[in-house]
Amino acid sequence: MDIFNLITLAGGVAVFLYGMHIMGEGLQATASDNLERLLSRLTGTLPMAVLLGAAVTAIIQSSSGTTVMVVGLVNSGIMTLNQAVGVIMGANIGTTITAWILSLTGLQGDSFFLRLLNPSGFAPILAVIGVSYILFSKRDKRVSLGTVLFGFGLLMMGMEVMSSAISPLQYSPNFQKLFVMFENPILGVLVGAILTAIIQSSSASVGILQALAATGQVTWASAIPIIMGQNIGTCITALLSAIGAKKNAKRAAIIHLLFNAIGSLFFMLVFYAWHLIRPFSFLQDAVPMAGIALFHTIFNVAVTVMLLPFHNQLVKLSILVVHDDAQDSDEDQEDDFLKDERAQLLSTLDPRFLDTPGFALGQATKAINAMAELTNEGFSIACKMLHKPTEKRLAKVIRRENLIDSFEDELQTYLLHLSQRQLGDEDSIRLNIMMHSINDFERISDHTVHIAEAYLKQVHADSAFSAEAQGELDIIMSAVQEVLELTIYYFENRETNRGEEIEALEEVIDKLNLKLHDRHIQRLKANACTVEMGFVFSDILTALERISDHCANISFYINDVKEGSYDRHEYKMRIAQNSAEYKRYYQNFQNKYQLPELVSRSRRGGPYE
Repeated sequence: MDIFNLITLAGGVAVFLYGMHIMGEGLQATASDNLERLLSRLTGTLPMAVLLGAAVTAIIQSSSGTTVMVVGLVNSGIMTLNQAVGVIMGANIGTTITAWILSLTGLQGDSFFLRLLNPSGFAPILAVIGVSYILFSKRDKRVSLGTVLFGFGLLMMGMEVMSSAISPLQYSPNFQKLFVMFENPILGVLVGAILTAIIQSSSASVGILQALAATGQVTWASAIPIIMGQNIGTCITALLSAIGAKKNAKRAAIIHLLFNAIGSLFFMLVFYAWHLIRPFSFLQDAVPMAGIALFHTIFNVAVTVMLLPFHNQLVKLSILVVHDDAQDSDEDQEDDFLKDERAQLLSTLDPRFLDTPGFALGQATKAINAMAELTNEGFSIACKMLHKPTEKRLAKVIRRENLIDSFEDELQTYLLHLSQRQLGDEDSIRLNIMMHSINDFERISDHTVHIAEAYLKQVHADSAFSAEAQGELDIIMSAVQEVLELTIYYFENRETNRGEEIEALEEVIDKLNLKLHDRHIQRLKANACTVEMGFVFSDILTALERISDHCANISFYINDVKEGSYDRHEYKMRIAQNSAEYKRYYQNFQNKYQLPELVSRSRRGGPYE
């Protein structure tokens, strides 16, 4: 084997690893919309969790990817540790499918059927089909499918290149001596663990071992401990992902390590103890590629069956390793409001999910929808303060506003990172709408606090709005409440072509605001309003108008951002001038939110008091 064989081998490994990487990305992009539903809702029983872990890993072709996602779900509070145990166990079974696929390269024969089953026959065809989808298809699902096919083709071609580059080693005595060294169980386990930890993929390291086995120089005695070591090495990805996570997430990563380490140790003790009593004659035989896949499957299934009854003990052991601090029995001490389920959505914005962009976007969507609902709740509470302003209600509004501020900070950062990942056209539009809307929801919440504080000034000033002023505020606040609820509904349900309704109501609110300002000035001139309460009235009107403007902004993003247009004034003018629907909505809202006739100043009963 000369230097050119080594260069070819390095290139083959590179193509193999890259193929596995982009195939996994394509599979995750295809399946990511359903991953949370599968992982978080269908893990009610342990056997179901095991089957689910195996299925998801077989789909995305990465036990590390599944385990990292599990760590993120536990960290977010979506999944419990007991649920995580089963999924982690199942992931070890699901990852064995890759070895079976790779073993197809060992098929030999002259018949058309066997040549077709060999990757050298079908891998180039899949790669061509995949590239065609990627380059010429505009549908996201086909692009993702093309990525999967192209990645799989590269994976198989990389395997072929590795096998060809390594083939001269079958005649090398030094290569044979090297694998004789790995027959030492401890050394073999270390080599398998270190190699897998470096490339962070047990499937890839098993594939490399299969390529080496094609030389005929790898024996069962050296392959078995290396495979057990690979199971331990794959835990490094989950352990790294748990750095900085909550304690339960760290425990999930520890369970993955304990499961694989205990399984490997137990299997080694039993296997080699039995070998001392009754030596296995097959250990010195060359291991075929399919033999590696077979042992990999038997080993992982056997370990899962063995440790399945002890899943609770694994959880307890992980708690001993990552124990609670003495000073806080509750890891996340928050007030009762912040323990609300919606508030917990903040923790679902886990960086671990960014590797599956569709899934991450789904989590971000839940968080921004919760932010929108909190915005609506805060405004509803502020509306009630018109007739009964209390410190308690103001505190509720402020608590929601503080939480919304947290949502804004977390979401802006998370969506920025997500925008740098590969997304389909529909997901990119959805992401842009969210990024533009976050600030508007936060500003609506800010203005809601200003309204609540303004109402409370009545109490501090020992004054109150007159029945006339309260009636006017009731009307405009009802209109603003409606425009906010409509905006949130259309935002959450991603309903386009409803901009006319929002724009029409926003225009009605603008004109109501102008009329109420005029009435306010008339009351000031007639001394029917104190200057201090007049300022309060004016502040409330200004805040209401701005809330309506922000709702119109969000509606604009929903309806027009997909067209790449960001000129809201042009958008509004186009609708107002050309849309019959806009005119119909405008007339209906104008009739609905009519102001009563202005009370004559001579019949008014004095100032606001």
